[in-house]
Parts: sequence; C-alpha cells; structure tokens
Amino acid sequence: MKYGIAMFPSKRLQDEVNSYRKRYDPHYAYIPPHITLKEPFELEEAQIDATIEKIQSIASQVEPVKIVIDKVSSFHPVNNVIYLKVQENPNLTKLHDLLHGKDFKNRDHTYNFVPHITIAQGLADLEHSDILDLMKMIDFHYEETIDRFQLLYQLDNQVWAVHETFHLNKG
Repeated sequence: MKYGIAMFPSKRLQDEVNSYRKRYDPHYAYIPPHITLKEPFELEEAQIDATIEKIQSIASQVEPVKIVIDKVSSFHPVNNVIYLKVQENPNLTKLHDLLHGKDFKNRDHTYNFVPHITIAQGLADLEHSDILDLMKMIDFHYEETIDRFQLLYQLDNQVWAVHETFHLNKG
C-alpha cells in the first residue's frame, strides 16, 4: 500500500489555500493543504507496526514547528507548481531529516526539501505565468505552531486518508 507523511496547518490556513486550490490544483479533492514531510512510499501490511514505532520515536525527538509563510513562489522551470513558501525552520528540517534517516529503507526522495503548501499544479506554461503573477500580488502572511503530523495512506480512488497522528515532543 502507498503511504506518505505530512503536516497539516490550521483549518483557517487550509480554508484560505483551498479557495485557490479548487481552481488551480487538480489534486484538490484528494488531500487537504499540507506540508509534505515524506513523499509517497510503498509499505507492506506486515511493516506498518514497526514503521509506526519508528515514527513515534522520531516524533518524540522533535519539538513543535512554528511555520511562517510570507510569500508565493514556484518550482518553475522544473515543474509548474505554485506554492506558499514555508520559511526554513530547524525543527521542521530535523523532522524531515529523521524521516529520511537510516531507520527508513526508502530514504531517497525525488527533490530537495523545500517546505511549502501547494496552491496550483499541472498548469500550462502561460497559465502558470499568469496565475503566479496574480498570486504574487496577494499579501500572504501566516504564522502558527503545528504540534503534530500524520502518516497517510492512499485509497484506491487516489484520496489520502490519515492512518495515524503523531504528536511532537512538547519539551
């Protein structure tokens, strides 16, 4: 089965992001706005309990993450994804790095870790340019602390569902 690990922002921020995603993101119906911590990976049913134990151990090593978002950016020309840029944060980086450490057999990831929340994807070049210009005119500024992250699994209809929630160490 396909699994992934993500961190969900507050409902307030999700609602704001979804007001754009429903127009510009074909994955809108599959998963709420999130910060991807570990790209999708395959896991056998027999491995799930051990994986949950590893993730719980990691969660206990990381304190809650304060996210700050103050700009829109894009991965163009690599791909036409427009996103809210999450500023670098040592706790977020540590969490990502631990989830890709020696305890996980599928440590590889396709891209470098750029914390973000996707607004638009799958756009043609001209559409991407127009939407990016429009989004850059909007004043985005959010700050919040997130104290949990989720192990997700993908259903047959491509929708992602929460398998387990992990609370970060509150010190």
